[in-house]
Amino acid sequence: MKINGKAYRTIWPGEDGASVVIIDQTKLPHRFETVTLRTAEEAAHAILTMQVRGAPLIGATAAYGLALALLRDASDAGLAGAVALLAKQRPTAVNLRWALEEMRRTVAPMAPEARAAAAFAKAQAIADEDVETCRRIGVHGLALIRAIAEMKPAGAPVNVLTHCNAGWLACVDWGTATSPIYQAHDAGIPVHVWVDETRPRNQGAALTAFELASHGVPHTLIVDNAGGHLMQHGQVDLCIVGTDRVAANGDVANKIGTYLKALAAHDNGVPFYVALPYSTIDWTIASGHDIPIEERSADEVLSMHGQLTDGSVASVAIAAAGSPAANPAFDVTPARLVTGFITERGVAPADRSGLLALYPERRESAA
Repeated sequence: MKINGKAYRTIWPGEDGASVVIIDQTKLPHRFETVTLRTAEEAAHAILTMQVRGAPLIGATAAYGLALALLRDASDAGLAGAVALLAKQRPTAVNLRWALEEMRRTVAPMAPEARAAAAFAKAQAIADEDVETCRRIGVHGLALIRAIAEMKPAGAPVNVLTHCNAGWLACVDWGTATSPIYQAHDAGIPVHVWVDETRPRNQGAALTAFELASHGVPHTLIVDNAGGHLMQHGQVDLCIVGTDRVAANGDVANKIGTYLKALAAHDNGVPFYVALPYSTIDWTIASGHDIPIEERSADEVLSMHGQLTDGSVASVAIAAAGSPAANPAFDVTPARLVTGFITERGVAPADRSGLLALYPERRESAA
């Protein structure tokens, strides 16, 4: 996608062949800065502090982080240690574990001296595959948006509500939930996006609104609790969100607040779709009850980052001094509230049968 007319991915190899460059998402939307990662520890820090975030991008970053580790220590112990370090940074996003297992499976049988080069090649392949996967998600989601557009008066926009950031900043390019939106916009279909601010880290305000504006997609930022009101008044045609993990029965873990949007959509007859790549499905988990939910720092709830009138960026306290806060980062939306899944293989009902119809090769491994 583009920023100031220049195409970017969210992560790419450094020119020296021994580093990786990322967009520092903690600085957006006020500053666009990149960070060069040279060690697995720096990659782990980027994942933990959310310099990179979003399930597919976390996976790609972990893959590159492992490659960086093998430049320094390609022994069996070095490989095992780097996998363990990277795997523990974010517990909910299954792509992290998936990417590390893909990397380990590729390099473990090799002689140590061959591992680093093979790891970089595999990490690049994972990144490239994510781009194509997200593009194909967009193709299938575009059909849904086009069908709604054809039922509306000529020139009337299709109003899509999304939550958090499941855009190209959450992936390597295109995004999951935003890929259909970008493709609809690029195809000339009028589309407008309601962007949830997504407290407490405001990924909707800081990231989704930023990238939609950079690509020229009409959008409006709303507070998290406005979505139900808009649905009641017929101002939302469909919801499309991303996910960090989908259980084998179709339950969906996504950014906190997604469940409430799904409830509002269900009550108002608004289609609620979840866009995801195959790597986000956890076939080993029977239901959403078994998905670990990350508890993040209370500081994220008690303070907010923003740009002051003098142009500087600061963190300000928003709660009474001494007030405790809880910060579960995700919630689980039951499959019964999800209209369907938009994947790289097509659109399917959000249940075990729907998933297995798209991925019949997983019948034996499904929980």
